[in-house]
Amino acid sequence: MRKGAVSRKTTETAIEIKADLDGSGRADIRTGIGFFDHMLEQLARHSLIDIEIRAEGDLHIDHHHTVEDTGIALGQALRQALGDMAGIARFGDVHLPMDEALTRVAVDISGRPFLVFRTKFPQPKIGEFDTDLVREFFQAFSTHAAMNIHVETVYGENAHHIAESVFKGLARALRAAIARDERQKGAVPSTKGVLSV
Repeated sequence: MRKGAVSRKTTETAIEIKADLDGSGRADIRTGIGFFDHMLEQLARHSLIDIEIRAEGDLHIDHHHTVEDTGIALGQALRQALGDMAGIARFGDVHLPMDEALTRVAVDISGRPFLVFRTKFPQPKIGEFDTDLVREFFQAFSTHAAMNIHVETVYGENAHHIAESVFKGLARALRAAIARDERQKGAVPSTKGVLSV
């Protein structure tokens, strides 16, 4: 059972997350930030990871703490669900089109966190959502899931489409990387024999 559950409480946020890597892409997400919920629903649907999130944050200040802390907790839940990572494919990559936007995403579930994020948004906001927070989510998620994530938007003009291509791209790359590889026969996919921080 590849499942993870994380509860994170600070003076800024209170977050509860459950993730099931062998789900069907079911999303039950409430962060109080409509656009962010929409992106996380895309992440669940296209990765086929069942994700449940309840987040309460200091939204009267801004969205930053809620977005970042959700990334932290979701990364921790994914890491927990992966366990020793025996038998997984480990790597995944995709070119993801969303109308006029095209983004490529590659992940390595290596136990070593690193983010390369080469995406620019033509507008500073999508509705009330600061586009800078997309990178903040990815940084927090990459660090706490302990994986390499490389994101590059090749082109795009609409900020909503760019953001959606980034999240869907992560979803599809994750879907490939967390998949069980029968040829691994349960082995950890590393010459070291272990994948850890």
